[in-house]
Amino acid sequence: MRAYAVRRLIQLIPVLLGISVLVFAMMAAIPGDPARAILGSYATPENVAILERQLALDRPLHVRFLTWLGNVVTGDLGRSYSLNRPVLDEIIERLGATLLLAGAALVVMLVLGLAAGIIAAIRQYRWQDRAATVAALIGLSMPSFWLAMIFIVIFSLGLGWFPVSGMRPAFGGGPFDVLHHLVLPATVLGLVASGVVARLTRSSMLEVLRQDYIRTATAKGLARRRVVMRHAFRNALVTIVPVVGVQIGFLLGGAVYIETVFAWPGIGRMLVNGIGTRDVQLVQGGVLAIALLYVLINLAADLIQASLDPRIRLR
Repeated sequence: MRAYAVRRLIQLIPVLLGISVLVFAMMAAIPGDPARAILGSYATPENVAILERQLALDRPLHVRFLTWLGNVVTGDLGRSYSLNRPVLDEIIERLGATLLLAGAALVVMLVLGLAAGIIAAIRQYRWQDRAATVAALIGLSMPSFWLAMIFIVIFSLGLGWFPVSGMRPAFGGGPFDVLHHLVLPATVLGLVASGVVARLTRSSMLEVLRQDYIRTATAKGLARRRVVMRHAFRNALVTIVPVVGVQIGFLLGGAVYIETVFAWPGIGRMLVNGIGTRDVQLVQGGVLAIALLYVLINLAADLIQASLDPRIRLR
């Protein structure tokens, strides 16, 4: 297991390098002059030239990339000119809010997705199976930002159960207040992702339930619940875990527009603000941080899958 983990860690190096190249190339390909966008009405030729030298925009593209990459390796993501502070400090300050939102959405996704998939599998072709399938298809087809606005209209403006936006009240607040603000965005984000988990869980459970050892366990007189959860579900997890890792990446990506709709103070909202102000350093650092989280989460999912199925380590 240790050798497998070391191999997977080594394989992350070219992945992270490729991500850094893509991030830098995408920001460099954005049309317009970042210096003029930052200066606004003060964008005189002299001021633009000075700011371009400060941002190293007057250097060749490959030199700028190598300089930026060298700084990233040492933990320096640059300085945000729109916020006038280091990018790394801004990311660290907002990282907790994004992880809290993604973690709560992950709980919603797993509870709803796994429960719906298991029920649909053991009640195949019955009304529970059809209801779970229809709900999963609706979740897959519904844009999360549209569902977020519907939830705001119904549960915030209509019923008044939850706050419209933000992470806590204007004048402070405790953990319960944060939880109260978290319910709507986490539910919306988790609902959309649960459709994929439900469909995969159903298909994996049906495949396992048809195996001979399941029939043998049932013939021995074991309780149905024990057969389903201890034998069938445990073996179905081998195929479910990698997809859950991918869906966690979807939760991190979906946080960009969910945080914008609900004014949640995370990295996603920071990225939107950085794009609006053409803050290249801030956007590059934010995208790289989300990509790094996504890669590490998928690595954890691969290690969990390998612990469940030793054949993966042998391959």
